[in-house]
Amino acid sequence: MNETELIKQWEAEENFAFQGWDFSHLNGRWDSPETPWDYRAIVKSYLKDTDILLDMGTGGGEVLLSINHTHKNTYATEAYEPNYELCKKVLSPLGITVARTYTDENFNSDDTIPFDDNFFDVVINRHESFDLPEVDRVLKRGGYFITQQVGGRNFIEYEQKLNDNFTMQNKNPAHTIENYTNTLAGLGYKILKTEEVQYPVKFYDVGALVFYAKIIAWGFPGFSVKTHQGKLFDCQREIIEKGFLQGTGHRFYFVAQKK
Repeated sequence: MNETELIKQWEAEENFAFQGWDFSHLNGRWDSPETPWDYRAIVKSYLKDTDILLDMGTGGGEVLLSINHTHKNTYATEAYEPNYELCKKVLSPLGITVARTYTDENFNSDDTIPFDDNFFDVVINRHESFDLPEVDRVLKRGGYFITQQVGGRNFIEYEQKLNDNFTMQNKNPAHTIENYTNTLAGLGYKILKTEEVQYPVKFYDVGALVFYAKIIAWGFPGFSVKTHQGKLFDCQREIIEKGFLQGTGHRFYFVAQKK
C-alpha cells in the first residue's frame, strides 16, 4: 500500500462514526487486556434493589445497563451531546433518568451534578472526571462512591509518539489513587477497597491508533491525519519492523463509604 492509500485509509478512520462508548471497531486490531477486577461485580456487591443509583458520565449507557439496576431508581449524567441524545433514546424509555452535564472546548468540566443534596445511595463513575466535594454533596450518609479511573501513565507512549513537546508535566499530578483516597479519608470516608494495575497495550495498525486518538481527543490535543502525517508514518515504519506499537494501560479503582 503506497503513502496516498495509507493516508486515505487513516482519514477514513479519523471520520469513522463513534457513538456511545463502543470500541468494537478495534476488535482484532489492538490488544487491550481487561482489568484483573470486575467493575460490574464490584458495583453490584454494594447495590441493593431499593438503592438510588447515579452513574456519572454514562457514555451510551452500556455499562449501566449491564449492571441491571431497578430502572426507576437509576439516574445517569452525560456531557457529550451525541451520547446524551443516545441515552435519551435508549435509557429514558426504560424509566432511567438522564441529565445533561457540560464540558468546555478544552474538556474541562464544572463537575456539577444536577441533583439534590443527599439524594443517592450509590454513586458510580467509570472513566469520568469528578469533583469529590460535589460527589459528597449528593451522596447520602452510609452511601458508597465507586469509581474506576484511567491512570496518569495510560498510553503515554502513544502520546509521546503523536503529541508535540510531550512531557509528564502535562499530566494532572493530582489524578492518583493516593490523592483521592487521602482526600476522602479527610472528608470522613472509610476506604473499603483499592487496586491499581499497569499492563501492556498493543496496536497492530496505524488506522486503529488514529481512530482511538480522535475519540480520546483530550489525550491527543490538535491531532489530525493532515497535521500529523509525519508522526503517523513513523508509527507505520515501527509496525512494519516490529508488528505492533507497544504502550502501557493504567487503571485504578476504589470504593469509599460516607460515614
